[in-house]
Amino acid sequence: MPFYRFENLESKALTPDLSSARGPVIEGEYMYFCLVHKVAGTGSELHYHPNELLIFPVRGQINAIVGKDRRVVPPGTFVHAPAFARHSMKATEDGDLSYLYIKDKTWTVVGLAADQAVPDKALTVDEINRLHGAGKTRDAPEGVSQAIIEELHDCYYPLIDSLDAPQVSARRVYWVEGERLAFGLFDVPAGYAEPELVSDREIFIYVIHGRMNARAGAESRTVGAGDVIQIPRGAPYQLDTKSSFVRYAMVCSTPFLEAKIDNMAPEEREQSRIHGKAN
Repeated sequence: MPFYRFENLESKALTPDLSSARGPVIEGEYMYFCLVHKVAGTGSELHYHPNELLIFPVRGQINAIVGKDRRVVPPGTFVHAPAFARHSMKATEDGDLSYLYIKDKTWTVVGLAADQAVPDKALTVDEINRLHGAGKTRDAPEGVSQAIIEELHDCYYPLIDSLDAPQVSARRVYWVEGERLAFGLFDVPAGYAEPELVSDREIFIYVIHGRMNARAGAESRTVGAGDVIQIPRGAPYQLDTKSSFVRYAMVCSTPFLEAKIDNMAPEEREQSRIHGKAN
Protein backbone atom coordinates (compact mmCIF):
# COMPACT_ATOMS: atom_id res chain seq x y z
CA MET A 1 0.00 0.00 0.00
CA PRO A 2 1.59 3.35 -1.00
CA PHE A 3 -0.48 5.65 1.26
CA TYR A 4 -0.27 5.90 5.06
CA ARG A 5 -1.08 8.07 8.05
CA PHE A 6 1.16 7.60 11.07
CA GLU A 7 -1.74 7.82 13.54
CA ASN A 8 -3.23 4.70 11.95
CA LEU A 9 -0.07 2.67 12.60
CA GLU A 10 1.13 0.98 15.78
CA SER A 11 3.45 3.09 17.92
CA LYS A 12 6.35 1.46 19.77
CA ALA A 13 9.28 2.44 21.93
CA LEU A 14 12.17 2.45 19.46
CA THR A 15 15.16 2.08 21.82
CA PRO A 16 13.64 2.09 25.33
CA ASP A 17 16.92 1.57 27.20
CA LEU A 18 18.46 4.68 25.64
CA SER A 19 15.59 6.94 24.61
CA SER A 20 12.04 8.06 25.37
CA ALA A 21 11.26 8.00 21.63
CA ARG A 22 8.03 6.34 20.55
CA GLY A 23 6.48 6.14 17.14
CA PRO A 24 5.29 4.09 14.20
CA VAL A 25 7.76 2.80 11.62
CA ILE A 26 7.12 2.33 7.90
CA GLU A 27 9.68 -0.04 6.46
CA GLY A 28 10.75 0.36 2.86
CA GLU A 29 13.21 -1.69 0.88
CA TYR A 30 16.14 0.61 1.69
CA MET A 31 15.03 2.81 4.60
CA TYR A 32 12.92 3.13 7.73
CA PHE A 33 10.54 6.12 7.66
CA CYS A 34 9.26 7.10 11.11
CA LEU A 35 7.53 9.87 13.04
CA VAL A 36 9.06 10.02 16.51
CA HIS A 37 7.36 11.54 19.57
CA LYS A 38 9.08 12.64 22.80
CA VAL A 39 7.51 14.18 25.90
CA ALA A 40 8.79 17.60 26.96
CA GLY A 41 12.13 17.37 28.76
CA THR A 42 12.82 13.77 27.68
CA GLY A 43 14.89 12.26 24.91
CA SER A 44 17.89 10.09 24.18
CA GLU A 45 21.23 9.47 25.82
CA LEU A 46 24.35 9.96 23.72
CA HIS A 47 24.39 7.07 21.25
CA TYR A 48 25.23 6.10 17.67
CA HIS A 49 24.41 3.55 15.00
CA PRO A 50 26.02 2.24 11.82
CA ASN A 51 23.29 3.74 9.64
CA GLU A 52 22.79 7.33 8.47
CA LEU A 53 20.03 9.34 10.17
CA LEU A 54 17.89 12.23 8.91
CA ILE A 55 15.81 14.32 11.34
CA PHE A 56 13.22 17.02 10.57
CA PRO A 57 11.12 18.40 13.46
CA VAL A 58 7.46 19.10 12.73
CA ARG A 59 6.36 20.09 16.28
CA GLY A 60 8.32 21.36 19.26
CA GLN A 61 12.05 21.98 19.50
CA ILE A 62 15.03 19.65 19.86
CA ASN A 63 17.94 20.02 22.24
CA ALA A 64 20.28 18.39 19.75
CA ILE A 65 23.86 17.16 19.86
CA VAL A 66 25.71 15.81 16.82
CA GLY A 67 29.32 15.04 17.62
CA LYS A 68 30.11 17.91 19.98
CA ASP A 69 27.85 20.50 18.31
CA ARG A 70 24.91 21.40 20.58
CA ARG A 71 21.99 23.44 19.25
CA VAL A 72 18.28 24.08 19.78
CA VAL A 73 16.56 22.97 16.57
CA PRO A 74 13.09 24.30 15.62
CA PRO A 75 10.71 23.03 12.92
CA GLY A 76 12.10 23.99 9.53
CA THR A 77 15.69 23.02 10.37
CA PHE A 78 17.00 19.70 9.06
CA VAL A 79 19.56 17.64 11.01
CA HIS A 80 21.90 15.14 9.34
CA ALA A 81 23.74 12.53 11.45
CA PRO A 82 26.22 10.59 9.30
CA ALA A 83 26.68 6.87 9.94
CA PHE A 84 28.42 6.25 13.29
CA ALA A 85 28.05 9.91 14.39
CA ARG A 86 27.50 10.27 18.14
CA HIS A 87 24.30 12.20 18.83
CA SER A 88 21.43 12.91 21.21
CA MET A 89 17.97 14.38 20.56
CA LYS A 90 15.86 15.65 23.47
CA ALA A 91 12.62 17.60 23.63
CA THR A 92 13.03 21.02 25.22
CA GLU A 93 11.16 21.76 28.44
CA ASP A 94 8.81 24.05 26.49
CA GLY A 95 6.69 21.25 25.01
CA ASP A 96 6.39 17.85 23.42
CA LEU A 97 8.37 17.03 20.29
CA SER A 98 7.59 15.24 17.03
CA TYR A 99 10.04 14.77 14.18
CA LEU A 100 10.48 12.81 10.99
CA TYR A 101 13.15 10.20 11.61
CA ILE A 102 14.65 8.34 8.68
CA LYS A 103 17.37 5.68 8.79
CA ASP A 104 18.89 3.55 6.08
CA LYS A 105 18.43 -0.21 6.41
CA THR A 106 22.08 -1.23 6.78
CA TRP A 107 21.17 -1.51 10.49
CA THR A 108 17.94 -1.65 12.46
CA VAL A 109 16.23 1.32 14.12
CA VAL A 110 17.78 0.35 17.49
CA GLY A 111 20.80 2.46 18.44
CA LEU A 112 23.93 1.69 20.48
CA ALA A 113 25.16 3.44 23.63
CA ALA A 114 27.98 5.87 22.86
CA ASP A 115 30.56 3.69 24.66
CA GLN A 116 29.31 0.37 23.26
CA ALA A 117 30.99 -1.64 20.49
CA VAL A 118 28.97 -2.73 17.46
CA PRO A 119 27.52 -6.19 18.26
CA ASP A 120 27.64 -9.26 16.06
CA LYS A 121 23.91 -8.92 15.43
CA ALA A 122 21.59 -5.91 15.59
CA LEU A 123 18.56 -6.00 17.85
CA THR A 124 15.12 -5.36 16.40
CA VAL A 125 12.60 -2.99 17.99
CA ASP A 126 10.56 -5.96 19.23
CA GLU A 127 13.63 -7.64 20.75
CA ILE A 128 14.82 -4.57 22.66
CA ASN A 129 11.28 -4.00 23.96
CA ARG A 130 11.03 -7.58 25.21
CA LEU A 131 14.36 -7.24 27.02
CA HIS A 132 13.44 -3.89 28.51
CA GLY A 133 9.96 -5.10 29.52
CA ALA A 134 11.50 -8.07 31.34
CA GLY A 135 13.84 -5.79 33.27
CA LYS A 136 16.89 -7.14 31.43
CA THR A 137 19.74 -5.30 29.71
CA ARG A 138 21.36 -6.06 26.41
CA ASP A 139 24.68 -7.89 26.35
CA ALA A 140 27.71 -5.62 26.13
CA PRO A 141 29.81 -6.77 23.16
CA GLU A 142 33.57 -6.88 23.42
CA GLY A 143 35.56 -4.21 21.64
CA VAL A 144 35.66 -0.43 21.47
CA SER A 145 32.99 2.00 20.41
CA GLN A 146 33.02 3.13 16.77
CA ALA A 147 31.16 6.35 17.57
CA ILE A 148 32.49 9.37 15.65
CA ILE A 149 32.71 12.57 17.70
CA GLU A 150 35.26 14.80 15.99
CA GLU A 151 35.34 16.46 12.55
CA LEU A 152 31.69 15.89 11.62
CA HIS A 153 31.46 19.43 10.22
CA ASP A 154 28.15 21.34 10.27
CA CYS A 155 25.23 18.89 10.43
CA TYR A 156 22.44 21.50 10.84
CA TYR A 157 20.57 22.95 7.86
CA PRO A 158 18.08 25.81 8.47
CA LEU A 159 15.71 25.51 5.49
CA ILE A 160 12.66 27.59 6.39
CA ASP A 161 11.72 29.89 9.29
CA SER A 162 8.44 28.10 10.02
CA LEU A 163 6.50 25.19 8.56
CA ASP A 164 3.58 27.65 8.41
CA ALA A 165 5.61 30.17 6.42
CA PRO A 166 3.55 31.86 3.68
CA GLN A 167 3.52 30.72 0.08
CA VAL A 168 6.39 31.83 -2.14
CA SER A 169 5.97 33.03 -5.71
CA ALA A 170 7.48 30.03 -7.48
CA ARG A 171 8.39 26.38 -7.07
CA ARG A 172 11.11 26.14 -4.42
CA VAL A 173 13.22 23.13 -3.49
CA TYR A 174 15.82 22.69 -0.75
CA TRP A 175 17.86 19.52 -1.23
CA VAL A 176 20.45 17.91 1.07
CA GLU A 177 22.08 14.67 -0.05
CA GLY A 178 24.05 12.44 2.29
CA GLU A 179 26.00 9.33 1.45
CA ARG A 180 23.00 7.00 1.75
CA LEU A 181 19.87 9.14 2.04
CA ALA A 182 18.70 12.45 0.59
CA PHE A 183 16.19 14.97 1.97
CA GLY A 184 14.19 17.64 0.17
CA LEU A 185 11.72 20.32 1.24
CA PHE A 186 9.38 21.33 -1.59
CA ASP A 187 6.97 24.25 -2.09
CA VAL A 188 4.93 23.75 -5.25
CA PRO A 189 2.30 26.31 -6.37
CA ALA A 190 -0.98 25.52 -8.06
CA GLY A 191 -0.66 25.45 -11.82
CA TYR A 192 2.81 23.96 -11.81
CA ALA A 193 2.59 20.77 -13.85
CA GLU A 194 4.65 18.12 -12.06
CA PRO A 195 5.60 15.62 -14.78
CA GLU A 196 4.82 11.93 -14.62
CA LEU A 197 8.02 10.18 -13.64
CA VAL A 198 9.36 6.69 -13.06
CA SER A 199 11.32 6.74 -9.82
CA ASP A 200 14.90 5.53 -10.06
CA ARG A 201 15.13 5.75 -6.24
CA GLU A 202 12.96 4.63 -3.32
CA ILE A 203 10.96 7.69 -2.17
CA PHE A 204 8.87 8.66 0.85
CA ILE A 205 6.85 11.89 0.90
CA TYR A 206 5.32 13.56 3.99
CA VAL A 207 2.74 16.28 3.29
CA ILE A 208 3.12 19.34 5.53
CA HIS A 209 0.65 21.83 4.03
CA GLY A 210 -1.98 21.85 1.29
CA ARG A 211 -3.58 19.15 -0.83
CA MET A 212 -2.52 17.29 -3.95
CA ASN A 213 -3.59 14.40 -6.10
CA ALA A 214 -0.90 11.74 -5.81
CA ARG A 215 -0.42 8.65 -7.93
CA ALA A 216 2.07 5.99 -6.86
CA GLY A 217 2.21 2.92 -9.06
CA ALA A 218 -1.35 1.92 -9.90
CA GLU A 219 -2.99 3.71 -6.94
CA SER A 220 -4.17 7.32 -6.69
CA ARG A 221 -5.43 9.41 -3.79
CA THR A 222 -5.99 13.02 -2.76
CA VAL A 223 -3.59 13.65 0.13
CA GLY A 224 -3.22 16.42 2.69
CA ALA A 225 -1.24 17.39 5.77
CA GLY A 226 0.03 14.32 7.63
CA ASP A 227 -0.32 11.91 4.73
CA VAL A 228 2.64 9.73 3.71
CA ILE A 229 3.30 8.44 0.19
CA GLN A 230 5.68 5.55 -0.45
CA ILE A 231 7.07 5.17 -3.98
CA PRO A 232 9.17 2.06 -4.62
CA ARG A 233 12.18 2.21 -6.90
CA GLY A 234 11.03 1.70 -10.48
CA ALA A 235 7.40 2.75 -9.86
CA PRO A 236 5.66 5.50 -11.87
CA TYR A 237 4.34 8.46 -9.90
CA GLN A 238 2.81 11.90 -10.36
CA LEU A 239 1.93 14.75 -7.97
CA ASP A 240 -0.70 17.38 -8.87
CA THR A 241 -1.23 20.36 -6.54
CA LYS A 242 -4.92 20.95 -5.73
CA SER A 243 -4.63 23.87 -3.24
CA SER A 244 -2.98 27.26 -3.71
CA PHE A 245 0.30 25.52 -2.96
CA VAL A 246 1.59 22.36 -1.31
CA ARG A 247 4.57 21.98 1.01
CA TYR A 248 6.05 18.53 1.53
CA ALA A 249 9.20 16.74 2.66
CA MET A 250 10.72 14.07 0.43
CA VAL A 251 13.38 11.51 1.29
CA CYS A 252 15.00 9.06 -1.08
CA SER A 253 17.69 6.41 -1.21
CA THR A 254 20.98 7.04 -3.01
CA PRO A 255 22.69 4.77 -5.54
CA PHE A 256 25.41 4.16 -2.93
CA LEU A 257 22.87 2.81 -0.42
CA GLU A 258 21.05 0.68 -2.96
CA ALA A 259 24.29 -0.92 -4.14
CA LYS A 260 25.42 -1.45 -0.54
CA ILE A 261 22.22 -3.29 0.43
CA ASP A 262 21.72 -5.12 -2.86
CA ASN A 263 25.26 -6.52 -2.66
CA MET A 264 25.34 -7.47 1.02
CA ALA A 265 26.75 -10.91 1.80
CA PRO A 266 24.44 -13.25 3.78
CA GLU A 267 26.46 -12.73 6.97
CA GLU A 268 26.19 -8.93 6.59
CA ARG A 269 22.42 -9.19 6.16
CA GLU A 270 22.24 -11.37 9.26
CA GLN A 271 24.25 -8.90 11.34
CA SER A 272 22.13 -5.92 10.24
CA ARG A 273 18.87 -7.92 10.47
CA ILE A 274 17.90 -6.44 7.16
CA HIS A 275 15.35 -9.20 6.63
CA GLY A 276 13.61 -8.35 9.93
CA LYS A 277 10.54 -6.16 10.31
CA ALA A 278 10.76 -3.12 12.56
CA ASN A 279 7.05 -3.05 13.38
